[in-house]
Amino acid sequence: MNISTRQQDIVAVIRRQGFMTVEALSGCFSVTPQTIRRDINELCAANLLRRRHGGAEYLDPPLINLSYESRRITRVEAKRAIGAHVARLIPDHASVSFGIGTTPEFVARALTDHEDLTVVTNNLNIAMLLSASRPNRIVVPGGTVRFPDRDLLGPDVVDMFHDYRVDFGIFGIGGIDPDGTLVDFDRAEVLARTALRESCRTAILVADISKCARLAPARGGHLGEADIIVLDETPPDAFLPLFRQAGIAERLHLAQGDLS
Repeated sequence: MNISTRQQDIVAVIRRQGFMTVEALSGCFSVTPQTIRRDINELCAANLLRRRHGGAEYLDPPLINLSYESRRITRVEAKRAIGAHVARLIPDHASVSFGIGTTPEFVARALTDHEDLTVVTNNLNIAMLLSASRPNRIVVPGGTVRFPDRDLLGPDVVDMFHDYRVDFGIFGIGGIDPDGTLVDFDRAEVLARTALRESCRTAILVADISKCARLAPARGGHLGEADIIVLDETPPDAFLPLFRQAGIAERLHLAQGDLS
């Protein structure tokens, strides 16, 4: 399933408002109520919205992440821009570690034309994507695959990242707290992310701005520990003091409109 630009905008509007009626959405997007109802049905099926009488509300369980496929089709243009921006920072013949999540996958998609990469990852979506280019070398850990995300977590993953010293480490996060604390949905995710960050020469955090103030239970690391921070656009006002701090401001890259 893929969602249209209008459907992405519907999710964004309802996320800001919390709830909107079919009639209000119809007027906002200048389409019929029947069209809005079809959009809501599809977005509810993707676990992005929840029906309420007369309309829909935003679905964002604070301690449960959305499915990988649902995250893959949300904020697509933002993730593509981030991917394009990061791809310009990485030369051919580089060694790159990738963490789990859909934003690192979009970075990998932007790297498919690069040559002779050494890739270390616990994200099987990325491993399969970049293995299509024969000169690339792909390193993955042992262990049990976590479905439906198609990734691996645990001690073998931590050991794998620590066994390599790569040029670039690409990692996403579940959320960013206003004080810069990084959070994820599972302690094992935090441990894998930390090992990746500690085992690269340049650590690149990639996140769209929906991650600002997104709740997740497992904490670990701080925004300032990344060498490069790539967001899709300017952070929300509540986060501007954080991103203007010395040690963070000079590391921030905005990828808005960075698509060729």
